[in-house]
Amino acid sequence: MDEIRAAADPLDEAGLPPTPGTPNGIAPEGPIKKKSRARLLRGLSRISSSPTLAQVGRARSSSSPYPRGASLSCVSLATTPSPFGQPSTGSYFSQFPGADSSAATSIPGTPLHEFDECDEIGGVGRIRRLETSTPLTAPLPVEIRPRKTLFKLWASLPHEIKVHVLAYFEPKELVRASRVNKEFYKMCFDGQLWTSFDASEFYKDIPAESLAKIIVAAGPFVKDLNLRGCVQVEHYKRAEVIVKSCRNLINATLEGCRNFQRTTLHTLLRSNEKLANLNLTGLAAVTNQTCKIIAHSCPQLEVFNVSWCKHMDARGVKAVVESCARLRDLRVGEIKGFDNRDVAEAIFRTNNLERLILAGCDDLDDSALATMIHGKDPEIDVLTDRPVVPVRKLRHLDLSRCSRLTSQGVSALGHFVPDLEGLQLSGCSSLGDHALESILASAPRLTHLDLEDLVDLTNGLLSEHLAKAPCAPRLEHLSISYCENLGDAGMLPVMRACKSLRSVDMDNTRVSDLVLAEAAAMVRDRSSRTMERRSRPVIGLSLVVYDCQNVTWTGAREVLSRNAEIVVPRKQPPAAAAAAAGPGESAPRPIQTYPTEVISLKCFYGWQMTVDEHTKRVLRGDFGSAARLERKWAEYMQANEEAGAAGAGVRRRRRRAREAQMAHADEEEGGAGTVGRRRARTAACAVM
Repeated sequence: MDEIRAAADPLDEAGLPPTPGTPNGIAPEGPIKKKSRARLLRGLSRISSSPTLAQVGRARSSSSPYPRGASLSCVSLATTPSPFGQPSTGSYFSQFPGADSSAATSIPGTPLHEFDECDEIGGVGRIRRLETSTPLTAPLPVEIRPRKTLFKLWASLPHEIKVHVLAYFEPKELVRASRVNKEFYKMCFDGQLWTSFDASEFYKDIPAESLAKIIVAAGPFVKDLNLRGCVQVEHYKRAEVIVKSCRNLINATLEGCRNFQRTTLHTLLRSNEKLANLNLTGLAAVTNQTCKIIAHSCPQLEVFNVSWCKHMDARGVKAVVESCARLRDLRVGEIKGFDNRDVAEAIFRTNNLERLILAGCDDLDDSALATMIHGKDPEIDVLTDRPVVPVRKLRHLDLSRCSRLTSQGVSALGHFVPDLEGLQLSGCSSLGDHALESILASAPRLTHLDLEDLVDLTNGLLSEHLAKAPCAPRLEHLSISYCENLGDAGMLPVMRACKSLRSVDMDNTRVSDLVLAEAAAMVRDRSSRTMERRSRPVIGLSLVVYDCQNVTWTGAREVLSRNAEIVVPRKQPPAAAAAAAGPGESAPRPIQTYPTEVISLKCFYGWQMTVDEHTKRVLRGDFGSAARLERKWAEYMQANEEAGAAGAGVRRRRRRAREAQMAHADEEEGGAGTVGRRRARTAACAVM
């Protein structure tokens, strides 16, 4: 090895340092050796002089003996060829005492160098100077560096455009963005962004103090305030702060603020003269005095809701009705005192109401209702025997649970409410056919009719009056639940005449499978079919027939079958048939049409899971799977009925019932394409 090192590093006999300006201090006197041989010798020299490079598992920083201000590559650990046979000043051995030294080691310390072993010129490594100090910080990656251009763009935008951008934020997002800096705080609470404040969606996620601060900051600009259910403002101090800030309200909803103080509420009403929509449902602070303040301070009121306010009566409603000439929507459910003739006469004189909600007003009787419609002591026409008064502008009338009303009082509506669209009479158990005959004959715009729990109604009202009424083509919602005398004789004509029905409630009635079949046929006739396989149907009719003794699984199956029906027309247009033919096919394929409307059925609870699964498959366009489920269910129901029959072959019929039940359960659970192991099941029930 010494011979190899001597050959690689020849020493000058004089022991002088290398001559500057020549490679390695050696003058090129003789011929230059080949590069390959020099590279081999230099590599062997490096291996022999760097035994510690083979060690693994030790970090370079912990084993480096150099100062912090420089770094060294693996090449710098080897001795550099020198004409004097001594290591260079930047070598590994020149840094420790005890190593061989010469005149070259006494030279003052020079900057360390690193040799690039891959780039050589004339067999000598190229020198690259390193920094003497290592930087203590590193630059961020490009992908997470802040984009200065974006902030410059935002800073250059006008204030109006910035506010317009922030207008797309939700209230919760605006509160979060306000914490960026002072500029964002100022913009996020700009009055233009808070003209409408609806806290009903996020009031549970925001502290009471923050909610109060938001309303205080944006209060002068808020026009629509919705604090429905906000229990945070129950404390009187927070409520007072909110009331003092909001002075330009147009729409105010305080429903659910149970402990709202009476003085605070009165202050709010006095300071907002532009109120047009006021909802005080269920507030204990509302009294007749509150209604007088509203009548005096809010002349532009249009919608007034004081339902379930127990500390007021109809006299407060009278004050509001007489003073607010623009009032068109009055909701006073569960309010006492409507048997007062003066209140009824005040409502008659206004004749501006389009919606009147009197649900649960037990004091309302026939005389008061007749006064609201005809007035007090009206003139009677001798030819028609009707009062000579202007017709009412009512479009929606709710008289639900007004138990003192009879047919005589409700019949006063006939011929005086031509614009009526919605009529709710559920719970008025004393009403009969006579109460509705004149109304159905004179209300051509009627679309919603609620007759729930009217036990005295007969099939004649439906077949002779409702089915032949001017409103029959427009009727969309009909409820006859718990009308125990109504059955097929009344509902079949209604299903044929009312082609626009969207929901029918017939639970606890005498209707049978015939009504379900007629409803399925009606939906099929009125709805168009499509040839697009990927189209998805929608629910066009909702039927409620649970607890109907005459409805069997056969009627439910009829509805399911029509929902998943795929029809092939008998006569197909030539153009459509040619378009249906695939490339290279001689005969065209038959065109299939798919439904666009289906029926949502609510029936006996034992069948409801199957009905819901079938409807789910139909709505996602899986008609084949839905038809297969319907067929399996029908086989199971039929086998189950046979198993319950007496006579010979009982065991065989029960076995068939169990097999049908298993097949139906498999289809209902997985449908098409189910893989894997199914859960274990118990034996079939002999009853169900």
